[in-house]
Amino acid sequence: MKKLIVLLTISTLSTSVLAQETSWLDSLKNLVGLGETKEQSVDANASAMPSTDGLVDMLTGSLDVNSDQASGGMGAILNYVKNNVSAEQFGQLAKSLPGVEGLVGQMPDISKLSSGEGLGGLLDKASEYSDSLKSINDVKKQFEALGLKPEMISSFISSAQSYLDTEQGQQAKQVLTDGLGKLLG
Repeated sequence: MKKLIVLLTISTLSTSVLAQETSWLDSLKNLVGLGETKEQSVDANASAMPSTDGLVDMLTGSLDVNSDQASGGMGAILNYVKNNVSAEQFGQLAKSLPGVEGLVGQMPDISKLSSGEGLGGLLDKASEYSDSLKSINDVKKQFEALGLKPEMISSFISSAQSYLDTEQGQQAKQVLTDGLGKLLG
């Protein structure tokens, strides 16, 4: 009972001073040992940093794909980016989004796939004459190898850009967007 009276008295007398520093409820929590510690505050900020695990979780939840498909598809896209930006830019991306190289390593191996027929076969043939078309065709094939429709490439990209649309993710988003130029256009 004494604690309650003390807490009410402190909160009543110091509301104006406490309001300037923090909310009165936070101050009361801190007074009785229920407030957030500095370590918890740092952990909360660290969790706001984008990560490949967070990206894969977001893709599985929003695109109705499993984690292998999300990892492999994002790996294929990030590999495309890696081949279309400087090593320095990709290094910035890897620093801003830890685990990027791990995702690139999870893209499916398409080296043993045979050329398709119809429109796919034409794209295969055309890619023999253009590195740009070959890279785009490889992403398409990697998605197909994962059991994903090539139309989902744009969904993966827009979801990744949305995920990175935070203060901490802006640098990674910019490198991603820069590296996807021809794939987007």
